[in-house]
Amino acid sequence: MYLWFKAIHLIFMVAWFAGMFYIWRLFVYHCETEHQEVRDQLAIMERKLYHIIMTPAMVITWVFGLAMVFMQWSAFAKAGWLHAKITLVLFLVFWHFLAGHYRKKLLAGNTYPSKKFRLMNEVPTLVLIAVVILAVIRPF
Repeated sequence: MYLWFKAIHLIFMVAWFAGMFYIWRLFVYHCETEHQEVRDQLAIMERKLYHIIMTPAMVITWVFGLAMVFMQWSAFAKAGWLHAKITLVLFLVFWHFLAGHYRKKLLAGNTYPSKKFRLMNEVPTLVLIAVVILAVIRPF
């Protein structure tokens, strides 16, 4: 059962990160276009990505991740690497909701320099690298 939970956790983690990588790139395109019909299409894509893929993937990732922790609580309770990983994932949840915030601002007509979103697009990559190292290497 544990390995099934782990597989589901990993599958939805990949979906969540794919969405996190893509949504910030959509925001870049949203800021760079001057055509309203393109903005409208991007807004639809952003909404569907955020609500249909990213948010359910985030929830399922959390549910199965926490279930695994509780299944093997004695092994994980004192695992420093897990505490660090959970801290990073909590930051990623913040980043997820920040994307939702910017999605609404862009929909309302706010404009931003595309470079801002290009930089923000890199944050999930850095978090992913750190999370994978913590989960695989378990340095502490």
